[in-house]
Amino acid sequence: MRWRHRLVLLLVVMTGSSLAQATMQSPWSFGGYGEFHANFAEGSGGNQFDIHRVVFYTGYEFDSWLLFNSELEIEHSYLEAGDGGEIAFEQAYVDMLLSDALNVRFGRVLIPLGIVNKRHEPPTYNGVERPIFDRYIIPTTWWSDGAGVFGSLGSAVRYELYALGGLDGSGISATSGIRGARVKERPSLNEPAITGRVDAFPFAGALVGRGQSFRIGASAYYSGLDNGNKGSDPGVDGSMLLVSGDAEYRLPFVELRGVVAHGTIDGAASLGGGVAEEVFGYSAEAALRVWPESLKRGKLGRSDMLLFARYDKVDTQFSMPTGVAADPAGERAMWTVGASFLLMPNFVIKVDHQIGDNTSGATNVGAGWYF
Repeated sequence: MRWRHRLVLLLVVMTGSSLAQATMQSPWSFGGYGEFHANFAEGSGGNQFDIHRVVFYTGYEFDSWLLFNSELEIEHSYLEAGDGGEIAFEQAYVDMLLSDALNVRFGRVLIPLGIVNKRHEPPTYNGVERPIFDRYIIPTTWWSDGAGVFGSLGSAVRYELYALGGLDGSGISATSGIRGARVKERPSLNEPAITGRVDAFPFAGALVGRGQSFRIGASAYYSGLDNGNKGSDPGVDGSMLLVSGDAEYRLPFVELRGVVAHGTIDGAASLGGGVAEEVFGYSAEAALRVWPESLKRGKLGRSDMLLFARYDKVDTQFSMPTGVAADPAGERAMWTVGASFLLMPNFVIKVDHQIGDNTSGATNVGAGWYF
């Protein structure tokens, strides 16, 4: 994990005229990430400055094979009922590292779907706001509680597999999809979820050009819908299966990434409210590195700049139950074009312009970091 930085305690011992130094590594690790946004919305939307999120990481190493990691997030700088702020543990889990091929993880973990839900620190993706695909189809940030296994099968394949708390079907809506079905506090295990992913790295061990990499992944999530908070039973019949594929290809000056997902909701007709039987969406992005080597000097020695364009298409009304009309507001698309100026690899200044089809566009400026 990029954020695991060790504390180092320097012991200085005077022995006669010589100075002896020894270091002792602490089992604690600390880090975090955050982002500030300025949003200038089109139409009737208001302009605002938003301390969108500040996140604190804490970890502890009981031994080299037994680790605890956590992520505590504060959103929108203020918490009061109805104001949209949030304080939550997005991750809090224990890893038991048994071997390269098989390890155990239990606690609160991220659902391993798509790209951004697993890697959502601001310098790791382009655009000030997260893609609309990651709002309505794979609702980032999405976590749940449970246990599972993960590991690597050689250098070319990695996997994760978990049994977790499931979805509350009463929170599924016509235009927001399953976003409102996430149970954030104490997810029920009444009808638990099974989720996992596999990533393949075709260039692993191959002789390819410097700076070139390729990853392709597949992931899936299945859950019953009768799961309320604190173990409650919302009395919802049905289930959801969400499958996704994603890929990232990088060359020295070009980065390409894309993700697609399709979800089926069994029992959608009984949920009412215009809930669809199927949801579908995809996101495709191309970025070009344009910062000349001649400018990578002094304070900008580790700097870089990417110009990017991304297209998102989402449809939370992709297929409807018999006799139920689709809500046109469920089908949306958005072009996002902009630039990411990395002052260093873990600190970015971003600007973008969004052009929406059946959704509001905006011009956004932001800064983000992780450490």
